Amino acid sequence: MQINKSVAVITGAASGLGEAAARSLAALGAKVILADMNLEKLQLITDELVAAEYSAVYKVTDVTDDNSVAALMDLAIQEYGAINIVVASAGIIRDSYLVTPDRETGKVKKFMSTEQFRQVVDVNLTGVFITLREAAIKMVNHQCKGVLIPISSINKIGELGQLNYASTKAAIALWPKILAGEFHARNIKHIRVAAIAPGYVATPMLTSINPEILQKIVADIPLDRLVNPEEIIQTIRFIVENEAVHGTTLEVSGGIIGKGLAK
Repeated sequence: MQINKSVAVITGAASGLGEAAARSLAALGAKVILADMNLEKLQLITDELVAAEYSAVYKVTDVTDDNSVAALMDLAIQEYGAINIVVASAGIIRDSYLVTPDRETGKVKKFMSTEQFRQVVDVNLTGVFITLREAAIKMVNHQCKGVLIPISSINKIGELGQLNYASTKAAIALWPKILAGEFHARNIKHIRVAAIAPGYVATPMLTSINPEILQKIVADIPLDRLVNPEEIIQTIRFIVENEAVHGTTLEVSGGIIGKGLAK
């Protein structure tokens, strides 16, 4: 599939990997629809893309809401007539240990709240589910050839303090194989699914953290550096352009093995 003849929907497009994907896919010639909750950033990025003479529109979208995501996919069809690439990258973190005893009393001092767990599951798991489902409905009904690309994480193996986050990313890593089988069973030949599990990527959010923590992260990466956002974009491009990439999750991590850096 050629990117320059594609329509791409990107959630989480106001920052991080979602923003990088939107900018890069637009530069490669795709018509892009940017989705996020951050109206100001969506407007800014979209205005910059349009000023550069790329095809781009945006829609404020709550990925946890069925109607909001359905409206996003409706916009893609109404504006550009198709959906070919879906990058589901919206996500949040709410890190905490399950329980943390007080050092003096030995009694539990704090714990991961049910709200912290549910918030992450709602956005990172249910939100991705809704995004893929609503996209697939439109892609089947309008016979759009394309690929669904949910974003997992290397932390699917289980970083300490990320029971909620790791659970969602581990589940997403399983979905491509399941969905590929479902599509095959229902004779849906024109939609592929392939997830990406990035390692620690050099986004502004990560590079701005405590330098000592960042140094520990890099020390655990056999490649001796963070993953470049462009390497994730190259992986998206590889998935889009190679039809045999289906039903799989590709790790792009520099070889890191999670050791639990959360405190």
